[in-house]
Amino acid sequence: MASREDIGSWLEGGSTPGGDRDDRLGLPHEGSGSMASLGRRVVALCVDWVIALAISALVPGSNDFVPLAVLAAMNIVLVGSVGFTIGHRLLGLQVRVLGAPGTGTVEGAFVGFWRSAVRTVLLCLVIPAVIWDGDGRGLHDRAAGTVITRR
Repeated sequence: MASREDIGSWLEGGSTPGGDRDDRLGLPHEGSGSMASLGRRVVALCVDWVIALAISALVPGSNDFVPLAVLAAMNIVLVGSVGFTIGHRLLGLQVRVLGAPGTGTVEGAFVGFWRSAVRTVLLCLVIPAVIWDGDGRGLHDRAAGTVITRR
């Protein structure tokens, strides 16, 4: 059973050694490969949502869940194959896989479909995406072992 201290340490970024967020994650402080700002990530999600709404408008007799299903399909396929959605690409972002916990290294750009599916399911549930750890990553990225960086 988890105690309050366990949850508190997760919310504060876990038991990572000192240093700032970029050092803990093994990312550069600025420029290409640095962690994307919250503003860029939100705008990218809004762009993807508008695209999903436009595509779902083409589906005859669609209900309120069709745009969410389109958004999920776009995320799983695009992030899983090329590492970014259309919104990410337009805003110069990329989803990358972090190395083994505690190593602070980034493995690369290929996310793969299972990580993309985990990330997308939690993103579509909304709450995990708006809960951040001390490093500024959402629960959906933390669970999938990913981080959104600048390209």
